[in-house]
Amino acid sequence: MRRSKRVRKLTPTMLRRLVLAERRRIRETSDPIVAGIEDVEKVSADEVDADGFADTLENDIDHLKVLKIQERRLIKTLKKVNSAKKRAKRRLLRKI
Repeated sequence: MRRSKRVRKLTPTMLRRLVLAERRRIRETSDPIVAGIEDVEKVSADEVDADGFADTLENDIDHLKVLKIQERRLIKTLKKVNSAKKRAKRRLLRKI
């Protein structure tokens, strides 16, 4: 693949072409019938233990907890900002 020194802007048309080419490539390489295997039962699948995914699930749950805490903090800050805004608005309206 040729690399350009210039950075090009990715247009919707270019992105569409890229996605379609990648889709074609994946279909050709991953389809067992296209690969020449006639009996699909003879295809060996890679088995993965569930414990390998347990850590990622645990990390996702921890991340969700952190996001909830951060959301609570932001809601508190938003309430303070809204109340300050309300007070300033009332003060402004009294002075008019």
